[in-house]
Amino acid sequence: MHNLIVDLRDERFGGSAQERYVANIEAAGVTYQRGGCPNERVLAWIDLEFGGSWSSEAAAGQNIALTKDGAPVAFATHQARGLKFFWLRSLETQPDTGLFGPFGVAPSLRGSSIGVDLLLATLCELRVSGYKSALIPAVGSQRLIDYYHRHTGATIQQTFELYDRAIPPYRTTVLASGNGTNFQTVLDAVKRGELPLQIEALITNNAAAYAVQRARAAVVPLQLALPWNRAQQGRERYDDQLLDAVLRARPQLVLLLGWMHLLPARFLEAVPEIINIHPAFLPLDQGQEDVGLSDGTRMAAFRGPHAVRDALAAGTAWAGATAHGINLDADRGPVLVRRPLLLRNVLSESAVMEKLRPIEHEVLLGGIRRWVFEQPN
Repeated sequence: MHNLIVDLRDERFGGSAQERYVANIEAAGVTYQRGGCPNERVLAWIDLEFGGSWSSEAAAGQNIALTKDGAPVAFATHQARGLKFFWLRSLETQPDTGLFGPFGVAPSLRGSSIGVDLLLATLCELRVSGYKSALIPAVGSQRLIDYYHRHTGATIQQTFELYDRAIPPYRTTVLASGNGTNFQTVLDAVKRGELPLQIEALITNNAAAYAVQRARAAVVPLQLALPWNRAQQGRERYDDQLLDAVLRARPQLVLLLGWMHLLPARFLEAVPEIINIHPAFLPLDQGQEDVGLSDGTRMAAFRGPHAVRDALAAGTAWAGATAHGINLDADRGPVLVRRPLLLRNVLSESAVMEKLRPIEHEVLLGGIRRWVFEQPN
């Protein structure tokens, strides 16, 4: 991967250049809107179109959104604040360098001049804000490097690997209650070398869960069934046993993959690095009870153990998946990656899950990757 640098003192970004780029965009019948966080329709469109990891980045910065007949068609973010990706840490020592991206254009407009005009207009915004250079981070393909060089004069500033092979894999414990298809997705990605995790333990509260068979086949060192017998054991005592079992594995990360048991405050204090996968499209704002969608409609957030069933009962046209951190409120932790799914008259819970499952897997892997990229090592 490469960080690119753009010299904003270039004449492409000065004088009346920005007005020209905006005029070109509007001449094509596209509306140009600048501001802070995009509206929820644009954010949901970003997740639908570009895989689910960019909306939270866009929400952290200033944005230009392009719409046509009211529908989003392109966006560019600049000056995003508070992002923790390790490849951005050089910005702390470069006060004259502004951050560009993420940046995306709908497939229908790719190949047109609109994307280039949006790119250049956004870099003009950085120059107007007083920056002398712009960082275009984490560019992976030579095609994109050539694109940015051709249109902006960008050059490679830094080259890095996404995963530092000198850092040992992160010790990971999985909590699962059911079939374990998400667990299998993680196991397979680790085996392919796509995630720097070492799966040290599977703990389940359901002795019959097929996730146990998956752990056995993968030779996970600790495989523990820890059912809660409510008639013989109080909630507090069970939670103590669960926490003790997790801490024995010394995890750096805990994954909740179909885990059907709320965790107490003392668990979250002892094990702060937790990722949950939830089968709903959750709002970026943890306090919101509904979420905007790319078609301009809204639906309930569908938190809780029966998200898909609740969505079908509500008659919504959408479902989704979200990988998020954990806090004391169920399904309200900070969003890592999310993606919506248009149901198109899918009427049964099993049919929805069949369509949702591959999206859920992609979102889960994306959420884990983001967590890895944000680690301080």
